Amino acid sequence: MNPLTGGQLGRGRRLGRLGTFLVVLLALGAAGVIAVIGLEAGRNLSEGIDDPTVATAGLPAQPPVPAPDERAPLAPAVELGAENQIPLRLDKPPRAGLLFDLEKGQALWSRNPREVRPIASLTKIMTALLVAERTSRRERPKITAAALRYSGSGVGVLPRGRRVPIDALLHGLMLVSGNDAAIALADHVAGSEARFVELMNRRAQELGLRCTRFSSAYGLEKADRSCAADLAALARLALEQPRIARVVRRREAAVRFPVPGGKLYLNSTNPLLRLRYPGTIGLKTGYTQSAGRTFVGVVRRRGRTLGVVLLGSPDPSVQAKQIFDRAFGAGKRRGSRAARRRAR
Repeated sequence: MNPLTGGQLGRGRRLGRLGTFLVVLLALGAAGVIAVIGLEAGRNLSEGIDDPTVATAGLPAQPPVPAPDERAPLAPAVELGAENQIPLRLDKPPRAGLLFDLEKGQALWSRNPREVRPIASLTKIMTALLVAERTSRRERPKITAAALRYSGSGVGVLPRGRRVPIDALLHGLMLVSGNDAAIALADHVAGSEARFVELMNRRAQELGLRCTRFSSAYGLEKADRSCAADLAALARLALEQPRIARVVRRREAAVRFPVPGGKLYLNSTNPLLRLRYPGTIGLKTGYTQSAGRTFVGVVRRRGRTLGVVLLGSPDPSVQAKQIFDRAFGAGKRRGSRAARRRAR
């Protein structure tokens, strides 16, 4: 064998193998490019669902809702057990109540915090939370016939078959406690109120709200039940949602709506907002005969955010004000004493 010829043949074989390897590598690279292109196309398709033109047509955007196993197993629960930090004496106290630090998640005063009771329209806090989690601001729900078959409080001018801005309904839900707005939002998010209630109960379970059970999206039923501790946790979670926080701090609002003049004027039922109580930033009132008067109120003052839950209160406006006066006053007095000690 000619060594040169043999060497050339050996080099040819090696080059052949190298060529085969490069072909495979290029094929894999092309597949990767195709995969990236496919992924990008998928992203564009999913982003297109939230496109303003699609939302204007009334189609619900696909929200970035985390899967249950990606969510925190518990809500930002309020720690019980040391709630005598603010001693309170109330004439005719509520059936159940809780004063808590919203940011620290710590109870400062409580009365029967785990007693399960009807909660009336405080139910709508969970309704608002699901709407904020599962929709975009650009959606325009269609007002269904079911939304017009409501009892109790309502926005009252929902136009059947018309599409309205979703945040207008959110204002109607949380400011005037519209049961019709609750049903319209439930139908939009889940297809029916019954399926929406299933989502409410599933979310409550995911959040570890052990006292809580819902049977409607609006709270008129006796079976809509919870406790002060669960409602405090739910309030903390709801106010982390900017869309909810922006709505519930408003004493009055003018929202775009398909009515003559193009605007709907709404006033909050929150007694602290009505009284212009300093620092009030939310949240929700409720009343039924079985629940009595219910209230969750949140006030931010001097860098501290406190919340109160009152269930079965004889007068939430008076009792909430008394509790917040005492809580912020106590904090101020403790601060003054500490300042005097430092001065000495």
